[in-house]
Amino acid sequence: MKFLGVSAAAAVLLLLLVLRVTSCAPLHPQGAPGPDGQPLAAEEPPGALQPVTADCRDPGWTAAAQANANALQTLAWAPFGRPETGWEIYVPLIQHEIRTTCPANSEGFAAALGIWQRAQQQGGDGILSETAFLAMKSAAQTRREFVRFTAFGACPETPDLITAAQIAEGYGGKPVWLRPRALAAYRRMVAAARAAVPEAAADPQMLTIFSGYRSPAADAARCQAEGNCDGIVRARCSAHRTGLAADIDVGHAPGFTVDSSADPNRLYMTRTATYRWLVANAERFGFVNYPFEPWHWEWTGEPP
Repeated sequence: MKFLGVSAAAAVLLLLLVLRVTSCAPLHPQGAPGPDGQPLAAEEPPGALQPVTADCRDPGWTAAAQANANALQTLAWAPFGRPETGWEIYVPLIQHEIRTTCPANSEGFAAALGIWQRAQQQGGDGILSETAFLAMKSAAQTRREFVRFTAFGACPETPDLITAAQIAEGYGGKPVWLRPRALAAYRRMVAAARAAVPEAAADPQMLTIFSGYRSPAADAARCQAEGNCDGIVRARCSAHRTGLAADIDVGHAPGFTVDSSADPNRLYMTRTATYRWLVANAERFGFVNYPFEPWHWEWTGEPP
């Protein structure tokens, strides 16, 4: 029998009675208040269609850059099983994979993508295709220890030990738990992010956790009650049962909450400086992102 400790177990049971926020939550309507009851307000971050600087120009890739710019907000596809329009949400992850900071509508981006495509034996035209993105998605997913563990149908056991985060580390003061080493790594990452990103340093809620460890029994009960365990909105076997996953506040669009998977909210999140810093730096601290959810990060320093 796994041992959690009397006080921790009691605290977890209390959490299960009040826990309403999940990492894979249904959509929230515009105009809804945040979990703390306060109105949601934020300034729109810059979009992906940015002015192209001289270092991101390359006349040999003009046609590819135009094709990418045209598809950026119009491509009809479903890379995670849910219909989407455009690939702007995934630009920071794509830039990270192809090793460029050039905007998606630039020749420099197309050139970097072409190099990546050739390395993957996918031609090299520099145009973002569904085939190319799915290869990137696969690479990102296999960096998640949880995905590798569950690849053959197994679901991890609950951890032997979890520890409570500090009150200030939970979104709106919410009680959250992680495995001790994962929590220590999270603290190092947050300290570095706040030192590097003025946006994160200025907002005490930014980078706080709104969902950490979650009981498998509670997840299963909610899954059954709401009937939405489809692997997109909510998974039957959640990474949160491991105590290694943390849903982190990276910002939210006006009218949406931090857990909303609505496309406008996810797009807003991926435009924030905080999210972009995480994409570029989180792996240094052992954290990787689930690409569909900008807020969902998993620590890879120990097995599930």
